[in-house]
Amino acid sequence: MFFHATQTPNIEILIPHISNHGKPLIYFSTKRENTLVYLSNAVEKHCKQVKFEYAGIYKKWASYGSTQKGILQLDEYYPNATIDTYKGNLGYIYSTENLNNYKSQKDIPYAIITECSAPVLNCEYIPDAYQAIMYAVENGDIVLRRYEENSEERLKWIRKTISSEYEQSVGHPDYREFLKSKFDFLLP
Repeated sequence: MFFHATQTPNIEILIPHISNHGKPLIYFSTKRENTLVYLSNAVEKHCKQVKFEYAGIYKKWASYGSTQKGILQLDEYYPNATIDTYKGNLGYIYSTENLNNYKSQKDIPYAIITECSAPVLNCEYIPDAYQAIMYAVENGDIVLRRYEENSEERLKWIRKTISSEYEQSVGHPDYREFLKSKFDFLLP
């Protein structure tokens, strides 16, 4: 079974869209719980909440990876990031068994990409992405590393990485707005 998460309701056929890879793709996971992190984009949510005017495609915010056992690990880079990003966001997890010409993404465990449309076999409504993520955490299907659990070394790495991201995002005012609001060390 292949799973795809989105905030878009009533999809009967999943269709490829321009992706981070610059070409039309659909992203799937063979682990349902791994798709939960795609039910919200922190950058888009923040910009809409503060009424930051932006007409482009929102930059994606992804602070997750995998444990050595291949379990999705969600990392908080700022206090309460998980609540801030996911609480109150609804969405849908679509599933299918019929994928053509798909490939595994080597850098993300259980991730699959395809350039082909796919028929939806099932749709699961998620009324609150945060609650769904916390349920997966409680069941050991996702690991959540809270901001407070970061070592001083990890916090230094976060500051360095975020500062670099900010400098490199000149063409993304949405992303800069998000970063400045969440990481006070970026402010003059």
